[in-house]
Amino acid sequence: MTKIENEAQYRWALARVEELLPHVKDDTPLTDPYSMELELLSGLVADYSDEHFAIGEPSLVDVIKLRMYEMGLTQAALAKLIGVNPSRVCEYLSGKKQPTLNQARVISQKLNIAPSIVLGV
Repeated sequence: MTKIENEAQYRWALARVEELLPHVKDDTPLTDPYSMELELLSGLVADYSDEHFAIGEPSLVDVIKLRMYEMGLTQAALAKLIGVNPSRVCEYLSGKKQPTLNQARVISQKLNIAPSIVLGV
């Protein structure tokens, strides 16, 4: 098997990985049959998971809302922090407007959000 083709194979491989884990410790040689099987199945499971269950990148709106929650900010407090009118924050959070380049820079710095997320790249 070079690739897991369907969910049944995926479930079987996951179950087999669970069975193998107790047999492989940090000091188990790589030439041990359990270790080799675990290594191969783990790679196949990871590949299938990446292909079928990928979460994807978060949106700017999602990240701003998360940061607001983490920092205990209201929309009004966020507006004051980043220096815009509260109605502008509402437009950002509803997806009606995108921040300007200068506002993106401020949002990135004040909320500690990666520039790539703020700029959507």
